[in-house]
Amino acid sequence: SLKMASDSPESLLTLCTDYCLRNLEGTLCYLLDNETLRLHPDIFLPSEICDKLVNEYVELVKTDSIFEPHESFFTLFSDPRSTRLARIHLREHIVQDQDLEAIRKQDLIELYLTNCEKLTAKSLQTLVSFSHTLISLSLFGCCNIFYEEENPGGCEDDCLVNPTRQVLVKDFTFEGFSRLRILNLGRLIEGVNVETLLRPLASLAALDLSGIQLNDVGFLTQWKDSLVSLVLYNMDLSEEHIQVIAQLRKLRHLDISRDHLSSYYKFKLTRRVLNLFVENLVNLTSLDISGHTMLENCTIPSMEEKMGQTSIEPAKSSIAPFRGLKRPLQFLGLFETSLCRLTHIPAYKVSGDKNEEQVLNAIEAYTEHRPEITSRAINLLFDIARIERCSQLLRALQLVITALKCHKDDKNIQVTGSAALFYLTNSEYRMEQSVKLRRQVIQVVLNGMESYQEVTVQRNCCLTLCNFSIPEELEFQYRRVNELLLNILNQSRQDESIQRIAVHLCNALVCQVDNDHKEAVGKMGFVMTMLKLIQKKLTDKTCDQVMEFSWSALWNITDETPDNCEMFLNYSGMKLFLECLKEFPEKQELHRNMLGLLGNVAEVKELRPQLMTSQFISVFSNLLESKADGIEVSYNACGVLSHIMFDGPEAWGICEPHREEVVKRMWAAIQSWDINSRRNINYRSFEPILRLLPQGISPVSQHWATWALYNLVSVYPDKYCPLLIKEGGIPLLKDMIKMASARQETKEMARKVIEHCSNFKEENMDTSR
Repeated sequence: SLKMASDSPESLLTLCTDYCLRNLEGTLCYLLDNETLRLHPDIFLPSEICDKLVNEYVELVKTDSIFEPHESFFTLFSDPRSTRLARIHLREHIVQDQDLEAIRKQDLIELYLTNCEKLTAKSLQTLVSFSHTLISLSLFGCCNIFYEEENPGGCEDDCLVNPTRQVLVKDFTFEGFSRLRILNLGRLIEGVNVETLLRPLASLAALDLSGIQLNDVGFLTQWKDSLVSLVLYNMDLSEEHIQVIAQLRKLRHLDISRDHLSSYYKFKLTRRVLNLFVENLVNLTSLDISGHTMLENCTIPSMEEKMGQTSIEPAKSSIAPFRGLKRPLQFLGLFETSLCRLTHIPAYKVSGDKNEEQVLNAIEAYTEHRPEITSRAINLLFDIARIERCSQLLRALQLVITALKCHKDDKNIQVTGSAALFYLTNSEYRMEQSVKLRRQVIQVVLNGMESYQEVTVQRNCCLTLCNFSIPEELEFQYRRVNELLLNILNQSRQDESIQRIAVHLCNALVCQVDNDHKEAVGKMGFVMTMLKLIQKKLTDKTCDQVMEFSWSALWNITDETPDNCEMFLNYSGMKLFLECLKEFPEKQELHRNMLGLLGNVAEVKELRPQLMTSQFISVFSNLLESKADGIEVSYNACGVLSHIMFDGPEAWGICEPHREEVVKRMWAAIQSWDINSRRNINYRSFEPILRLLPQGISPVSQHWATWALYNLVSVYPDKYCPLLIKEGGIPLLKDMIKMASARQETKEMARKVIEHCSNFKEENMDTSR
């Protein structure tokens, strides 16, 4: 499969940059007066490093919720004698007037400001300080940069009511920006005179006027000898526009595409207009006419075609005007036009909606500045991934990740992107994905869950997480993913399907992880959350997957974790246990999960007195006879009682039932079980079982422990023989065989366990030299 650049390991520069940004105080900076970041005085950094620090900082603030922004970050780059900036890309609310002001002494060559809505006309003045070096500038979507605040004159009362008002700056122009060649004014607000603004620029090479409505573009001809790229996305064109464009003979890239949903356009593309472009713009290598309605038939009648013979020879073009091209176009934008479905399209790269390649090209071309188009393209990719197999999986994943990162606050992209991720990460594609790529997916999924409390996004994100190996693949974000899931489960109004998936994920996350993880999650309120869910289901008299998963999750999180066992008891867990048994007497899976959990509680010596009531002991004794779920319920009930018996007769603080009577029932239960039973249980350690062996106070507990070991090493020798040997079980069994108090049948069973393990060891010994 295609190895993408993004799949290779991070460079050392990237890793160091990331580390420094996350630890500014410990690396490049110190704190002045406990609040302001200052660069260490002996640090001198070239532009390659400074540019990366600034650009990565913006990326981290935007996409990593754990990363804390610093108010004084940009002041670190205020002195060009110690830090140099050349090419920086700032986005959205992250950048404010004072940040640009802080770096005004830098000789910037490239400055991209994208959707920086907090910038005002103060920043226009700062731009002037870069005017002598700037070659490339973008003010895309900076909708307030031409507004300044003005204090109105007049009475004082009025000043209190309306202290400032926004006034449009009319007198700013690019006077003095002598080196500026590339300019993006996309989504500039109405009222700014574009012609006056641009007139001082001597030799523009690239201009983007996306989303601006200009009825007269005649002024563009002043750059007819220099303009190589022109973008007029979403401008409603007229015959006058076309005549002006046809004079810009140096153009290599022309984009007159539009969002066909955004408003009603009078202009329709014709064969004649395309012919005009082909004849006059002889250097054209890239053309975008996406979203246009074709007025006349531009296509060649199909009888002349040999269908299916795609060709990049312009002479065979199915689009008549393009037969006049000298060479195929590098890029042709045909997204949401009828032309993208034709047989012969004379371009190496086409954006469209006909097939996977075209759709991926569309996502790639439009992500940064056109989220409205991108979300529809991702929706098409979602259909392709859902119905057919994706042939360019890594590219598709990478593009969706980029779109989700870039438009964290765009609901449409978050909905379609999270849905596409679900299909792109499922098991059939698993082998092709690197650890790095899968981690990137997890990061954007968690970002989506954080930013959007919206049902569809939450569901899509939870479903996508189910495509990962849990807990292993989520361990690097363990705390965060648990917090997000608990947050979902604690919402008062809950969508049933999301609740089910979230509980399933919570359960999987606390299964087979270290105890410190379980303790941390317990402290986050995990136990309480599960008990609340159980309580709600009890009130509704519903025993469904949420109920079963919640008990299962409690079973997992209390495994060898006394703090969580104690929490379970403190939050009235035993009351819920009894109520569930009473309300759902036939639910075997539920009984198994509940008793597994109580087995964990019974392993904690300090908590056992709380289980020592007539009511609980009677319930456990009656469950010894249960045939639910094979032997599981009976086995777990016997396990609970084995630990209680282990505390000896003096700990038996109840009159009914008698200790001897319960012991008798335990023996009967153990003897009724089939030793070859396949098990619904998973031991990570035998320690709680092994502690029942070296004692004479409760032979029945000793017998239960020996039976458990014998069953597990017989049925699953590969897993449990090594575990028993590793944890020192063999000497304990040998000592127990010598004990006078141990029952004969227990000793017999212990011998069989030892024999099993020694056979296993011999079979698996490596005899190769």
